[in-house]
Amino acid sequence: MRIGVISYWFPPEPAFIPGCLAEELAARGHEVRVLTGFPNHPTGRIYPGYRQRWRAQSVEGGVTIRRVPSYVSHDGTAARRMARQLTYAMSSALAAPGYLSGVDAVYVYFPPAGAYAAAALLRLLRRVPAVLHLQDVWPEGVTAPSPDGRGERAGMVHGLLSRTMRAIYRSASGIAVIAPSMRDVVIERGADPEKVRVVLNWTDERLFRPLGPTPAARRAIGHRGRTTIMHAGTMGPFQRVDTAVRAAAALDGKHDVDLVLVGSGPEEAQSRRLAEELGATNVRFLGWRPPAEMAELYAAAEYQLVLLRDLPALRGSVPAKLQAALSAGAPVVASAGGDTADLVERARVGLSCPPEDWQALADRFALATMIPSAAREEMARRARDSYLARMSLRAGVDQMEQMLAEAAASRRPR
Repeated sequence: MRIGVISYWFPPEPAFIPGCLAEELAARGHEVRVLTGFPNHPTGRIYPGYRQRWRAQSVEGGVTIRRVPSYVSHDGTAARRMARQLTYAMSSALAAPGYLSGVDAVYVYFPPAGAYAAAALLRLLRRVPAVLHLQDVWPEGVTAPSPDGRGERAGMVHGLLSRTMRAIYRSASGIAVIAPSMRDVVIERGADPEKVRVVLNWTDERLFRPLGPTPAARRAIGHRGRTTIMHAGTMGPFQRVDTAVRAAAALDGKHDVDLVLVGSGPEEAQSRRLAEELGATNVRFLGWRPPAEMAELYAAAEYQLVLLRDLPALRGSVPAKLQAALSAGAPVVASAGGDTADLVERARVGLSCPPEDWQALADRFALATMIPSAAREEMARRARDSYLARMSLRAGVDQMEQMLAEAAASRRPR
């Protein structure tokens, strides 16, 4: 097949979902053309070695990549984010009819919604079918309705995005969602059930793979011979790391358990202050570490911690942290609800408790210290097996390839 890939983000940005998909499809013999912007995430500055211009095309890993210019700013305000997305939508829509001429189907990585503009134009002008890979449910992912009548502008934006998404769901030839509950939401909002399939995300398998613990990695995380639970990743409002800090502090001096936090984010300083206030000697902050080091650090801990807040919009999502942990063969402790907790429990790859409940999480931390090493090793084996069977790049691309083939077939006259 000749496949177009439309994605707002693409490597060298940390966008391994569309990046790995494009490379794997090309490796399977398909002609793949990517339409994306110039790399600037997460700094909001164009990466060194790139300069925005209209005709920027290259071939990397067997994939042809066309980059289009857009407004770029490191200012994270909503207005500037919208400006970035709208200018990308316009540039990609202008480039698509020529650059993606002749493709059999297009894959659209969503969000943002503006990424669908080029696909919509191709459908209108050339009847090219599109398969949408939905990572988030909009409009809840960016705004919320105002049932009490306040916030008129927010309510208008919510309504506009809701109508836009309904139109996108109807026009797409296929919709891949990343969690079972997300499928229910999309169908409820007008998508044809026959078009919607659950395709669990994969991780960057070049980075996250099973490794044995090494003395160097244990020293790097300050392992003290105790059950060590690691949270690696963003410390932000959707994780609420304070929950884990309170849970660990409650066990300090009572159970041989350490909490290690790797990464950074807007709530890191707040969590550090909380740990100091609670006098938690079993909580350590390691700061940011390069992605290439993460597999070794994962292996040095006994468990990986997955945190999600108790928000309706998050119950139908599965954080990338879970796939990374399972790919690395790491047992998990999940403070989450919805699909994340369900996946952990069904696969028997760790322990789970309700989100944002530090007392329940403290109980799970204590239980983790009591699980024999042989049982923990069995959890690790199931974690890796579960990832390979349901979440791996190969499993995911098999499904996406089939959806693209079906979309392309639907275009041909019968």
